[in-house]
Amino acid sequence: MRGWAVETLRFAALLAQNAILAEGLSIDRNVPGRAHVLLTAPADAATGGTESAAAMQDILPRLEADLIPPAIHGIAALTECAYRGGDPARLADAAAPCPLEAAALAARSLDLATLHQIRFAPDLAQALRIQALHQHRLFRTRDRLGRQSAAPLRLLAVMAAGDFMANAPLDFITAHGDIRLDLLYVPDGVALPEAVPDHDVAFFALGDAESPAIPRFAALYRAWPRPPVNDPARLPGLARDALAAAMADIPGLVVPPTRRVDRAGLLGLPDRPWLLRPRASHAGQGLVRAAGRAAIAAFLAATGEETFFATEYVDYAGADGMFRKYRIAFLAGQPMLCHMAVSDHWMVHYLNAGMSRFPARRAEEAAAMAGFDTGFARRHAGALTALAQRIGLDYASIDCAETRDGRLLLFEADAAAILHLMDPPGLFPYKQAPMRALFARFEASLRARAGLV
Repeated sequence: MRGWAVETLRFAALLAQNAILAEGLSIDRNVPGRAHVLLTAPADAATGGTESAAAMQDILPRLEADLIPPAIHGIAALTECAYRGGDPARLADAAAPCPLEAAALAARSLDLATLHQIRFAPDLAQALRIQALHQHRLFRTRDRLGRQSAAPLRLLAVMAAGDFMANAPLDFITAHGDIRLDLLYVPDGVALPEAVPDHDVAFFALGDAESPAIPRFAALYRAWPRPPVNDPARLPGLARDALAAAMADIPGLVVPPTRRVDRAGLLGLPDRPWLLRPRASHAGQGLVRAAGRAAIAAFLAATGEETFFATEYVDYAGADGMFRKYRIAFLAGQPMLCHMAVSDHWMVHYLNAGMSRFPARRAEEAAAMAGFDTGFARRHAGALTALAQRIGLDYASIDCAETRDGRLLLFEADAAAILHLMDPPGLFPYKQAPMRALFARFEASLRARAGLV
């Protein structure tokens, strides 16, 4: 057995012995100096929540300037290590003093959960994550790619207890700036800690448009004692069917109608091409293009899922037969291009588009990034402005394309996309300046929200 696997099992066993289970948590609602926030958040029995939605309250934590959470490498550092061909297990091992106190043990376990997520072992990752968050729920990211001053921007990310896609992975951005990033995990049905590190701004990082935690996070957003960013109450508008309905009348924008249907509903769709996916899928998992009813029936025969999103298929191939998909971030309303992938397949993901293998595709992306403000963004200025306003988040992104008649084609909007600079600079030198500008814009928008400019 590999050394990192042995270490994982050892730490899992220690956590199992020492875990502080959420069941039976006693919440003191009379702590001086702490405010009450009445919530309508459902408790989740799987994570130990025992209070009903109507009765549950949160008490806002104290802000303590000298509170130092245990350090983690975090998602960005471990993912980048793996992406560049390194061994993130060694990186995780290097962080662990021995013997470990409870907080450091939880931090190590959280990094190990990330490690196993990277290694496509989601069940073990989930078990480690749950145990770590029963033990401790405050952490500080430790790895940096830029210089940090003696007085960095103090950012607290308020996060759901979930995998990579549950929250905006902010450390991919903050590692490049003068930002200290603390993470506060808020598991379902579990009380907030009594104190958190003082901070200049709180980023509500929940990203799932259908998360049952949205009411709780939205209530915390409204009552938080420091300036908040990214109102969770806006997230339901990013669900695929809600997004299509809300954006359908924007001039210059094509948003294919999307329906939420059961198995019988799929069989009743009109006999034309559809994109089909299980309702809870992300990142193209389970996504298929069905040419008509016969293909829909074959799709249903191969899956046991019960609910789906069905989207009318729009052929967006260019005159050369290639498909081009853009990821655009909205930071405080400003559109910024993160990447453009060129592929000969209709389902375009950057990692499978062959961008590293085809110099011509990289050259096209380089031109798109260099000319984004005067080209793509200007052509679609009205649609992009309307999209940013209706999405209503300080931090969001869209995946989109252009139709053959020159309109903007919207695929999806997201509050938890990875905005990164992991691509090798030798192959992708043109990404350095645009992405660093994006990171600077992110930091500047947070400083403005905190009143530090």
